Order: sequence, then C-alpha cells, then structure tokens
Amino acid sequence: MASKVWFITGTSSGFGRALCEAALERGDRVFATARNLATIADIGSRWPGNAHIAELDVTVANSIKNAVQEAVAVFGWIDVLVNNAGYGLIGSLEESSDEQIQRNFNVNFFGALNLIRATLPQFRSKKGGHVINISAAAAIVNYPGFGIYGAAKSALEGMSESLAAEGRSFGLKVTIVEPGPFRTDFISRSLEHSLSDVEEYHGSVGKFAKFIAGIDGKQPGDPVKAAQQILQAVDAEKPPLRLVLGKYAIEKTRRSFVQRETELTQWEECGLAAD
Repeated sequence: MASKVWFITGTSSGFGRALCEAALERGDRVFATARNLATIADIGSRWPGNAHIAELDVTVANSIKNAVQEAVAVFGWIDVLVNNAGYGLIGSLEESSDEQIQRNFNVNFFGALNLIRATLPQFRSKKGGHVINISAAAAIVNYPGFGIYGAAKSALEGMSESLAAEGRSFGLKVTIVEPGPFRTDFISRSLEHSLSDVEEYHGSVGKFAKFIAGIDGKQPGDPVKAAQQILQAVDAEKPPLRLVLGKYAIEKTRRSFVQRETELTQWEECGLAAD
C-alpha cells in the first residue's frame, strides 16, 4: 500500500500525538501541527525525512491558509486531514460566558470547518482524500455541563455528514471518530470550566464535573490502540462514516438507538397525524 500524507492538528498530545506517531512509524509522511512548536519539536527530530512540523492556530484564518499551503509545498499533496485540535468546556448553559461559548465553537467547529474548506480544492484536484473529524461521546448523547462542547461536536458531525455526501462524486471519504473516555490529558489540560457558580446546578453539572475529575488517569481507552484503529479505517476501501471507539462509547451508542426507537414508537401516531 502506498504511503499517505497526513495533515494532523493538535499533535502535541492525546489522539493527535498517538496518530501522528503511528502514521510515521509505518512509513507515512505527516504534516504535524500545534499552537506551540516546542511541544512537537521531537516529532521533527525523530522523523526528519517524513515529518514536518508547523505552528497552527485553527482559530486564525491566515494561519490555516498558510499551513495548508506549506503542507502542499512540502509534500506535494494531502491525503488525509485529521481535525483533532479541540478542548472541552464544562458548565451549564447559563453559567458559561459568551466569550467561552464563542471560543469553544471557534476551536471545535469553525476551526475544523475552515481547514476542510481550505483543503477541499486539492482533494477535488487529486480526485480523492479522507477527512477524519474527532468528535466525542457527548455528541452521541450529551451530559449536563457539556451543553456547549457537545453542541460544537454535534455541529461537527452534522457538517461531516453533508461533506461525505458532497464529496462522494470526487472520491472524498469522511470518518467521524466518536471516542469514549481515553487516557489522554483532556481532563487535566484541555477542559475549561465556566467562571460562574449557580447553586441550582450543583446536582447536575456539579455532579458530572466531580465524575469527570474522578476518572482522570483511570479511563479505559488507550490512545495508542485507538490510533491503530483509525489507521485501519483510513486504509479500508469502504471506511465507516462513524468509527465508535471503546466499549463505553459502543454501549452508549446502542442505548441511544434503543431509547430513540422506544420514544419514536410511543409518539409515532402523534407524528403521523401531522401529515
């Protein structure tokens, strides 16, 4: 199988780092990006021929444009775009500030959207490619306190579905990765908290926040193993639109199917009466 050229955001840690290293270890080439070059300097030094590191802030339009142009200049093309950069926001809808909400959507949704739009012309010209969008279990069924973060990831998934349909005519493949709890630094380093504290939400948002804090470092998912499964999906002739990773996320998805089917059946007559 011919080696691939990857463009991966957020490669300083977590899924981005694991996927970057897995692709490089098998001989692929990777354009690895992060907001701080120092955090990914070792990638460039360990794989000087196949890895190219670059600074990228997905919330800045010129940064995206320049990074995509640089990747194409260095490697000639991009085969796989991985939108991994992101972070969580925990807090009720009322407690989260306007600035926190806007910034979370800018990173988790608009950053990915703008990167996709920037790479689509070269995907069209080469008649193919693969977009991998890293979503979250919060987009399967959301939690109290993850209203904004889950909404941004749900928007990412809805956009991905349209992208898959729009790009099919020129060979573009799209995969949404829905991971459960994995042992990354998401909770310790990539989870922002709302600044307000409203007592009425202690029993819902507060309870969830304590649960999240309690599982840090104990998550069942292994990001190294997850990277191998993502590689398998990318190599597949017919990759999945959704790749659900980990027992927790798989069971959560199945429960959501049952719950939706039950509710649909209960309210079917009411819905049909609207025609």
